[in-house]
Amino acid sequence: MFRFTLVYLLTLGCLSSYGQQSATNIRVVEPDQPETISRHIYGHFAEHLGRCIYDGFYVGEGSPVPNTAGIRNDIVDALRALEIPNLRWPGGCFADTYHWKDGIGPKADRPTIVNTWWGGVTEDNSFGTHDFLNLCELLETEPYISGNVGSGTVQELADWVQYTNFDGKSPMSDLRRENGRDKPWKVKYWGIGNEAWGCGGHMRPEYYADIYRKYATFLSDSGIEGGLYKIASGASDDDYNWTEVLMKNIPHDMLQGVALHHYSVIDWSDKGSSVDFDESEYFQTMQRSWLMEELIEKHTAIMDRYDPQGRVDLVVDEWGGWYDVVDGTNPGFLFQQNTMRDAMIAGLVLNIFNNHADRVKMANLAQTVNVLQAVILTDEEKMLLTPTYHVMHMYKVHQDATLLDTDFESPVYALDGEDLPAISVSASRDDQGKVHISLVNIDASRSHPVSLNLKGLVSGDMDAAILRSGNLQDHNTFDNPEKIKPVSFRDFRFRNGMLTASLPPFSVLVFSEN
Repeated sequence: MFRFTLVYLLTLGCLSSYGQQSATNIRVVEPDQPETISRHIYGHFAEHLGRCIYDGFYVGEGSPVPNTAGIRNDIVDALRALEIPNLRWPGGCFADTYHWKDGIGPKADRPTIVNTWWGGVTEDNSFGTHDFLNLCELLETEPYISGNVGSGTVQELADWVQYTNFDGKSPMSDLRRENGRDKPWKVKYWGIGNEAWGCGGHMRPEYYADIYRKYATFLSDSGIEGGLYKIASGASDDDYNWTEVLMKNIPHDMLQGVALHHYSVIDWSDKGSSVDFDESEYFQTMQRSWLMEELIEKHTAIMDRYDPQGRVDLVVDEWGGWYDVVDGTNPGFLFQQNTMRDAMIAGLVLNIFNNHADRVKMANLAQTVNVLQAVILTDEEKMLLTPTYHVMHMYKVHQDATLLDTDFESPVYALDGEDLPAISVSASRDDQGKVHISLVNIDASRSHPVSLNLKGLVSGDMDAAILRSGNLQDHNTFDNPEKIKPVSFRDFRFRNGMLTASLPPFSVLVFSEN
């Protein structure tokens, strides 16, 4: 069982007489009850928002940017390298204004709408169901479709399921074939609305629970091995009553996942700059990121009361950092830069998800391209990979691996009378029997030595990679796209099952058995 304890090193006498900081002892052991870290924890999110779809994923067939049916080839290559397990679409808030039949058939005949949620721009529906599902095939990833409950109908969503999944003769499968696709895509993951407590309809949880039951009843499992995986619109942050009402009022055989949304936002009325921030703002962002631990524990405790067998999963399908937009960009497009602060968010939160693999089975970073904590940024033909991308690439070794238990007392990162655990750790064993350990030091100024006890776990040698930079505000630019990238880390010692190293300030390290 994962455990950390907040301690002051000085109080516990952890400074030697020579003024050297003693190492934090981390014990890594086989678990009593093995859990698999679902690869779906490493999912992504693509909303019709700003330049995520248009001028991001999708440039159109006539673009000079190399593409396949309008989809940028360089983005496909980069995401395939991440081995992304799923991609959520078309929203977000946009999902509950999206009518899927507007996005099928000849592009010239598709109606336009106004994207009232994000910038008030015209949506021409040139990127629709076929484009998204064909994109998922290019990425070799599972599609996760968020259905329209707020402004849609039960019949509309049921038709969408039939259109994408039914292989026989039916009105919707016939329509799919008319539009050029013979075989169904077999979409397993379906969200029944999004943020029903807010932009999805400002519903009460009791009302939404009944709405969910109604929609779930009419979504056919036909053609999907094991049936559809239906995800309820879940709570925002610490709205524990929302989770309680859903778990109490929705039969668990109708419910495969309950969502949770949490962003690392300092203040919704003043989110701060994505680049020009001080250590105080950084510390507050880390506080909001560490809050994910408490949120998962408390929502899980509620789920455990109603579902002790663990049949219903917790799905954190929106998470990440959220700041004010870059100056001069459309406020509704949510374009922000991605610094070492975002790498700290990613490493810390992914460790939390890994360590709660018993209940957290899916998560989606918001968002993939050009929006919020993106892994990819584009500027016409240019593309760059962000620090967040590199963290997710380093961590992909945990996908579908067996979680190992870590036991340690974290040193403290303190600022202005407040403190946080400085070190975050998760560990796993992959299907080849190799052990991988990811460590994050969020401390803005201090290195922290660690000693990992791997006795009985590791039989070979260890390699390591590190992501770090000189300043928290550092980020990749189109003029210097590789300023921040992982490099080999050699400054460690591994002997007789004991690994010792010093974690530099605001760094992410992954040790892997070779």
